[in-house]
Order: sequence, then C-alpha cells, then structure tokens
Amino acid sequence: MNATIPLHIDKGSVVATQAIPLIIQQVLNAFIGNTQQASTPISLQIASLIEAKQVSSFEFMAPGMFTFASIFLIMIVAQSFTHDHEIGMLKRIQVTPTTSTEFMTSQASSYMLIALIQVIMVFVSAYLIGFKPNIDFSAYILAFTIVLVFSLSNVGFGLITATIAKTSSAATGLAFIFVLPQLFLGTFIGASLSSTAQIVSKFIPSYYVTNALTSLFLRGAAITSQSILLDFTIVSISCIAILVIGIILYAKYYEV
Repeated sequence: MNATIPLHIDKGSVVATQAIPLIIQQVLNAFIGNTQQASTPISLQIASLIEAKQVSSFEFMAPGMFTFASIFLIMIVAQSFTHDHEIGMLKRIQVTPTTSTEFMTSQASSYMLIALIQVIMVFVSAYLIGFKPNIDFSAYILAFTIVLVFSLSNVGFGLITATIAKTSSAATGLAFIFVLPQLFLGTFIGASLSSTAQIVSKFIPSYYVTNALTSLFLRGAAITSQSILLDFTIVSISCIAILVIGIILYAKYYEV
C-alpha cells in the first residue's frame, strides 16, 4: 500500500522551507531504517517524483530589502527639514504666496519620488543577482504602491525627528530612534529574532510591508487575497496617521 502525506509549508519562510523538510526526512529515514530490519509486507518510502523550485537565502531576504532601503528615507527627511530651518528657508517661504499645505504636499511628493527611485534601484540590482519572482505585472504595481505608501510614514518619522533636533547633524543620530526598530523588527532580519520580538514587530508598519511583499513575491498570493488587503490596509492607515502627526508637530513647533 502506498500512502502520501501532503506537507504544506509557508514558502515565504526560510525556516519552514529549509529546516522542516530536512527534519521530517531524517525522522522518516530513521523510521524506515528501523522497520526494514523486521520482515513485514510494509514498505515506507519518500516520494521522489515531485519537482520543487529551490529558493535561495537571498530570495528570502529580497522582499525585506525593499523595506530596508525605504526606511533610510527617515534620515534624509530629518536632515533636510532641519537644515531648512537652520538656514531660515521656512521663514522665507512664509512671505511667499506658497501655503503650508502646498509646501508639505510638494515635500511629501518629492520624497515619495525618491523612495520610488530607491525601490527601482534595489529591484534592478536584486533582479540582476538572481531574484526573479514568477508573478504578473499587477503584483509588481501593487508591490511598488505598498512601498510608496510606506514612504509616507518615513516622511512622518523624519518630520518628528526634525522637530526634536536642533541641527542637521543631530537629526542624523536622532533618526536612528525610528530607523533601528523598523530595520530589526520589520525587515528580513526579524525572521531570525525571538518569538517575543516577532510579536512586538506587529506594531511596526515595516513588518506589514515586508509581509505583503513576501506574500506577493514568494508565496504567490493574489493581489485581492485577504492577507494582502489586510497588510495594505494596515500600512495605509498607520503611515498616513504617522505622516499627519509629523506634519502637525513640525508645523506647530516651527509655525509653518
């Protein structure tokens, strides 16, 4: 009698795809080795007619690298806004017909463009190295959209940092208050952390960005799947909220 036991593994987890099959195979080999010593009509074998694409460690890291690159936008925004305040740029803008809304909108749009360029550069580099996900064009569009929305939170964190910092050099150091938690908890690094750290990571926007990109690129999830829509909703709400808080604090402190 032949019996096949299906094994469902999360394709977006390097631990699940590489460690668990090896453990199961070792257990089966040990079990088969013990049972073959006795003469029984039962034969246990591992199915060998299944083709599976081997995913490298780099491919597991790639979705988190897009988030990783976008996070550093916090430092750029913090330095830029602090420098503008140092040289009196904001005071000069106040005597022009430009409104505060127009100023902030133009700034947010420009940094979203920078984030888009960063993501494109990272994707091209990853593609040349060997990261070639088998997805359709709509999935790429959604992936880039998620990263662009995520860049709004980085602008917000940058504004909060610029509100606290007195100089552009100080803004660089203070920016790491927001950079480091997102890097360690919300990118490809978070998968190797403790279970407690992974629970904490769910309170950080970058976690949901990386999870959505992993679902799109590695798990092959549809753009209308429940997990993708949930991640995108959480990212959108949290990032817009962080941006609004950053604008309010910066405008109130510097009277923009």
